[in-house]
Amino acid sequence: MKKFDKIVELITENYGEVDFLIIDGFDDAVLGFEDSSMRLIYSVTKIIEILVNGGLSCTDAIEHFDYNIKGSFMGEKTPIFCYDNF
Repeated sequence: MKKFDKIVELITENYGEVDFLIIDGFDDAVLGFEDSSMRLIYSVTKIIEILVNGGLSCTDAIEHFDYNIKGSFMGEKTPIFCYDNF
């Protein structure tokens, strides 16, 4: 069995015919996918963590997520955001 470093690699490898919308730079935040709409599910906690590790303050990271990531409608394949670990 092939080893995958990230769940997004496993998903895209096994569902290669599906056109998932992937947010660049946030592969580590993917939790899985919703099987009826075939949309990726992202952890909000992990997204904020990635932004903070990239140099933003927690407040700025939350604001960036709210307006620039969650607030962006990307069509019918817009990812699902899971508010976890709060």
